[in-house]
Amino acid sequence: MLTVIKIGGNVVDNPTLRQQFLADFAALPLPKILVHGGGKIATQVAVKLDVETVMVEGRRVTDAAMLDVVTMVYGGLVNKQLVAQLQALDCNALGLTGADGGIIRSKKRTGWNVDYGFVGDIESVNEEQIKRFLEVGLVPVFAPLTFDPALASMLNTNADTQAQAVAVALAKHFEVNLVYCFEKKGVLTNPEDDTTVIPELYPSTYAEHKASGAIYAGMIPKLDNAFKALHDGVKQVTICHATDLRQAVSEGTAGTRIRLTE
Repeated sequence: MLTVIKIGGNVVDNPTLRQQFLADFAALPLPKILVHGGGKIATQVAVKLDVETVMVEGRRVTDAAMLDVVTMVYGGLVNKQLVAQLQALDCNALGLTGADGGIIRSKKRTGWNVDYGFVGDIESVNEEQIKRFLEVGLVPVFAPLTFDPALASMLNTNADTQAQAVAVALAKHFEVNLVYCFEKKGVLTNPEDDTTVIPELYPSTYAEHKASGAIYAGMIPKLDNAFKALHDGVKQVTICHATDLRQAVSEGTAGTRIRLTE
């Protein structure tokens, strides 16, 4: 089974959590893929470069100046730090963006009420190229950046969506286990209480929790991606805490398992 892990930016920002997660990730059997979020480092670097950060409904507006920042930070600093740490753990990682080998092509987002700038909606994934990396024992580590060939430009891309797109594309060749790791124990009925984990979530119960307001904001697009992945051929999807990765993958005893049918 191929394991595709998405690690959230809040974990990337926390050196202790990040190191523990990477040690657990390195210990997982091959084949595996890591997709990482950006974290707050881009905002910190933007301040130093006098580039204004604009957020609308929790999403970063990526103008030309901010595109330079996120390309440097996500595709450079964050990605290569993760690769270096994984190499130190004897995990033969290969840092990538969607532009490398034309692996993940996207199109600049249009048709929204807000102009988010250089933000990409994924159009295609070259799963054959990724498969070749996996076959020689490499571990792809994807930054949240894709490529628009029409613009000859990098595009800032949601990492949850990118993980889902990669998992779906590789499902043509593997049974795929997609795991979203972040700083919570799973999908919670009370976001402030880690003991309120929902062990299994179905479309019907998802709708109920959304209607009640228990599931809201950033968890909704994450879950939309999770259900779409299952619908499009991914075998298994789990949402869990970064430090529960081994239990979630090997034992199925941690986090929230997303299912299409009861």
